[in-house]
Amino acid sequence: MSEVVVTQLSVSLDGYATGEPQTLEQPMGHATGRLHEWMMPPDQPGGGRTRDGVDGAFAALGWDGSVGVEIMGRRKFGPQSGPWTDEEWQGWWGPRPPFETPVVVLTHHPRPTLHLEGGTSFHFVDASPAEALEVARGLADGRDVRVGGGPSTVRDFVAAGLVDRMHVVVVPILLGRGVSLWEGLEGLEERYDVETVVSPASGVSHLTFVTKH
Repeated sequence: MSEVVVTQLSVSLDGYATGEPQTLEQPMGHATGRLHEWMMPPDQPGGGRTRDGVDGAFAALGWDGSVGVEIMGRRKFGPQSGPWTDEEWQGWWGPRPPFETPVVVLTHHPRPTLHLEGGTSFHFVDASPAEALEVARGLADGRDVRVGGGPSTVRDFVAAGLVDRMHVVVVPILLGRGVSLWEGLEGLEERYDVETVVSPASGVSHLTFVTKH
């Protein structure tokens, strides 16, 4: 049976998954790329391949064809808010995004579906987490649904009890400000079995949350 998953969600030691302010030039705000350096080999910062070993294994989660659709909040799609002023904007990733699946974008301002290269299509819906999940399952072709972020969207789906499995990467930096993943999720550990793997290569801690049955 398909699951609702979160993969490769990186947070700082103080729990922030993005910095601020988010701009067109800096999608992660003052966090820049520091939250995701664990995915890149040290000799190729920002390069096209991931690390080997523990970090490489976790970086590959969900990119093996098991995910059939992604759900994201509007701020992960782009820096705009309010009514769309430029429907030519195709997201941070250019004409060929990495998803290669349908993507459900949560927004209070729906717009026509955007079809891009490689099989990615963005579907803009105004919906609650449960409603968005129903739309996503209809697009997933029986495969898993990934809640891709940002942190507010992930938090909403976790709070609603909709996430079956979650991979969070705790990166040993302090951001001091930004958007918290954990705010309002007190007692989360009571609903999940939690395992931790520490990577000696990067110094990050990989936390895996699996729903208790």
